[in-house]
Amino acid sequence: MDKISNIFIKILPIYWAFLTYMLLRPGVENHEYFFMFNGIDKFLHLGIFAMLGFSFMAALPRIRFSYFFQIILIYAFLTEILQEEMGLGRSMETLDIVADTIGCLLGYYIYKMLIKRYFN
Repeated sequence: MDKISNIFIKILPIYWAFLTYMLLRPGVENHEYFFMFNGIDKFLHLGIFAMLGFSFMAALPRIRFSYFFQIILIYAFLTEILQEEMGLGRSMETLDIVADTIGCLLGYYIYKMLIKRYFN
């Protein structure tokens, strides 16, 4: 278990920095592809925050759930507020925050299930 934490303690800041860049970079016009549908960005938010929640828990397995949830939720709100305020073609959306919250909870519970199943 400590080996996994040591790996994720190195991965987490890199992933978090990359995620911050991707969430705050200027908006660009996307090309339409066959797999795209209306609302795909919400699924992307859910997925990237699930990975963030999983990585966060793997890096810091002893953190209390309330601290974990507060940190991730503040980050989700902050990125959405900054998207609106920076004026780079991105906007704040409440559903993004909902998707981020569900994603972080999903990552948390996936981590807990894997630990329970394979390490206990």
